[in-house]
Amino acid sequence: MPEAASGKSSGDHGGVRSVQRAVEILALLSEDRPVVTVGEIVKETGLAKTTVVRMLATLGKNGLVWTTSAGVTAGPGLWRWAYLARRSWELPAEIRHLMRETGQKTRETINLYVTRDLQRVCIAQQQGTQTLRHVVQVGDQLPLWAGASSKVLLSDAPTSTLERVAAMSPQGAERLPDLREAVGRAREDGFAVSHGEREIGVSAVAVPVIAPSGRVGAALSLSGPTARFTDERVAVFVDELISASAQMTARGFTHPFEA
Repeated sequence: MPEAASGKSSGDHGGVRSVQRAVEILALLSEDRPVVTVGEIVKETGLAKTTVVRMLATLGKNGLVWTTSAGVTAGPGLWRWAYLARRSWELPAEIRHLMRETGQKTRETINLYVTRDLQRVCIAQQQGTQTLRHVVQVGDQLPLWAGASSKVLLSDAPTSTLERVAAMSPQGAERLPDLREAVGRAREDGFAVSHGEREIGVSAVAVPVIAPSGRVGAALSLSGPTARFTDERVAVFVDELISASAQMTARGFTHPFEA
């Protein structure tokens, strides 16, 4: 009996490793690099060539990658998952319009973030209209230990969650007092501001979007170069964000990660 149990555990771990390897290979593909060679995959993943070839054969059999003379690219089988993801995540037209309108008024990049465990995920974006702007791609996952959006998203979080978030920061547990204070201030003010917390030279302003449950469902933020985020401009940004957020809240905001 013990041997059987041990074998099952080993098989489970092997299966998890295989899935992780497949994800690592697919993650090499991007809009800027739609095709990768086997050599590039071996070099960047650190996997043996035989393992890479075997993984590509399995992915190809399921239509997740396509092998061409130039290399490996995304396969048609991903369309089904992309369609399902779009159906699940696509925001209502009214919310997309509000974000676009707010972005045009402020000329800064506007993002909508939700929490996923100890990270925040960008689920919608409207890029700023100025040449120098901050860009976060839809789907990007960022840490919760810094940034205006994080402070807003953590407004309802228990101490245990704040402790876990702080532990992941560069300062470790020492970050907790400052994090708790920043989150408390965001909760009282109804908005949060950050300057160079995660990336030097980048500032952001964020406000909460309240879910039907009455808890913070998302953070609506504007971000850009710190030089443009003066106290006067921040005040304008806060007003614009609060107006847009109130309309989103009134409409009823939900997302797939919401419990």
